[in-house]
Amino acid sequence: MTQDAFAEAPMLFDTDEAPAMPLPSGRLPSYIQDHRKRLRERFMSGGASAMPDYELLELVLFRSIPRQDVKPLARRLMDEFGDFNRVLTAPADRLQAIKGVGESVVTDLKILEACAHRMARARVMQRQVISSWDALLDYCHTTMAHRETEQFRVFFLDRKNVLIADEEQARGTVDHVPVYPREVAKRALELNASALILVHNHPSGDPTPSQSDIDMTNRIQDACSALGLTLHDHLIIGKSAELSFRSAGYL
Repeated sequence: MTQDAFAEAPMLFDTDEAPAMPLPSGRLPSYIQDHRKRLRERFMSGGASAMPDYELLELVLFRSIPRQDVKPLARRLMDEFGDFNRVLTAPADRLQAIKGVGESVVTDLKILEACAHRMARARVMQRQVISSWDALLDYCHTTMAHRETEQFRVFFLDRKNVLIADEEQARGTVDHVPVYPREVAKRALELNASALILVHNHPSGDPTPSQSDIDMTNRIQDACSALGLTLHDHLIIGKSAELSFRSAGYL
């Protein structure tokens, strides 16, 4: 055997699960079956809080890749993206660049991400914003905190400050998103909304507003005032914190 052949041989001691070897019956080797069973039982008995991120990710990958050891792939994904949330929200092309990630893995991760967004959204839609403010912030962080480009969205409220619509208005680059104040105000009138909350994310992680953020907010404020609409707030979502224009004195 050549030196190159030895270099390419799998290292069996890197993880506590050996690579899956095909069996004539098509079943998984018992040591992988046992590991999967133990992990599922631990999840059912202790819930997600009892498991580190990479094990929760393994549970997801069990369904995507039923016939091999997925622990090395879970660790590669965690090493690349940092945590469970960032794995779920990573763009499909970046996920597919990871060795071992195929279409089924990307599809399952994106389904899970969509479910998380849908559940978070259900906690705030058709509810009074003041009484569900924490849920609104959770929804913003779930949907926007880990995006790699800027997204601008608007929450439209009725006269009782009940959230009646949540719409993405624009997408941009890593540090800019084009926003048209007249379009925002026009859409509010179409929905018969009385008030708005603006939200956008900073992919850098720092929610401090830029001068262009402040100028854009002032232009939307002017457009809203001319039409009798109330601009309640503008939230900037960072990686682990948010900034409220109202609380910070910008509005």
